[in-house]
Amino acid sequence: MKNLVTPKKVGQVEDTSKATAWLSRRAFIAASAMIAGVDVVQAQTPITGENGDQGYEPAGNLEIIADFYGPGPSGIVVTKTNRIFVGFPRHAINHRGATLGELVNGQVIPWPNADISLPSNKAAADRLVSIHGMTMDAQGMIWAIDDGKLAGHPIASGAAKILCFDPQNKTILHRILLHRPVLLPDSHMNDLSVDLTHGPQGTVYVTDSSFGHQPALIVVDIASGKQRRVLAKHYSTQAEPHFMAVVEGRPLVYSPDQKPRFVVGGIDGITISPDSSRLFYSPLTSRRLYSLPTSLLSDSKITEEQLAAAVIDEGEKGVADGLATDSSGRIYTTNFEHDAIFRRNTDGSFDLMVHDPRILSPDGIFCTDTHVYCTLGQWNRLAGFNGGKDMRRPPYHLIRFPINPLPPYNADGKLG
Repeated sequence: MKNLVTPKKVGQVEDTSKATAWLSRRAFIAASAMIAGVDVVQAQTPITGENGDQGYEPAGNLEIIADFYGPGPSGIVVTKTNRIFVGFPRHAINHRGATLGELVNGQVIPWPNADISLPSNKAAADRLVSIHGMTMDAQGMIWAIDDGKLAGHPIASGAAKILCFDPQNKTILHRILLHRPVLLPDSHMNDLSVDLTHGPQGTVYVTDSSFGHQPALIVVDIASGKQRRVLAKHYSTQAEPHFMAVVEGRPLVYSPDQKPRFVVGGIDGITISPDSSRLFYSPLTSRRLYSLPTSLLSDSKITEEQLAAAVIDEGEKGVADGLATDSSGRIYTTNFEHDAIFRRNTDGSFDLMVHDPRILSPDGIFCTDTHVYCTLGQWNRLAGFNGGKDMRRPPYHLIRFPINPLPPYNADGKLG
């Protein structure tokens, strides 16, 4: 499945007048991975010197699966037959390409068809407007959240919705339109998880990270389409005022009354345990991880007070956008401060899975039985965060790495 879109400019880092020695060193590290066109980066001998910060060095077995030119990628789903589906949202850049595509032989094929994936004059409810978060349920069906937002335009009626696709026959099994009072004018329906164990046909949990300052968790019953907005005032869903993140070497502080200088928001990352008994989530502008039992969250009779009392603070996990869970219940958390992806083990300990200067704005993340896939959108370089100048540098990568360590082959029979 390598090189569905042939990498051409691997490892480039934006060269600006504000570049620092730190960024230059990152660019040098990235360039060293380009030797002989190799696109798999393994841990290397440190080049920072005996007394240098070894955290700068690439680590893990990172593999570039595809490079994207044009619209940046976000959501990602990989089926058991290794079909790869990617979402290309339009809320930041109102592009003319597919908003949902399948990667086939080096091309992004509009999916499930060009008629609804490409821009058109169809009613917003009858087409895909801006596909963002994506996931797969326990039966192999693909779910996506359409945030309904086109850059520079308000969210049109019927544009924000939850969709479920059968990947085999390209049919839409569920189309649930989100509406007031669940949908707000500044809503950013960001990501979702699907629970087939509660409700006649299951329950969908959606994070509204908000384009403004009104984040919340959305709970939707699949069978009836009934939807409700919960924990809208709870600390576990809110962006933390005066939160500081270090992005590409720059210390950046979030203040609710100022224009953001980096990607900020409330509840964003979301993932569910393998048995669907517990939902994990985190605000984008926070380092904490929270969880709730789905038995309570899916029950419309449970009050806000009861839900708030059931929230568990699972501790720090770093600054994350996307979250994903493997079949063993371990949570993979993207980290846009450290150009890395970590794994939170079931005992609460953490492992570094991959670190590389090319891991800019790790976003959508998805676990198969053997690998973790992640899209890199360079969202921190958008013009809105950089004085009106778009600092992104294509290509945008889709990467993956193995869940289990590679076997330690050694021809002389010695290990270690």
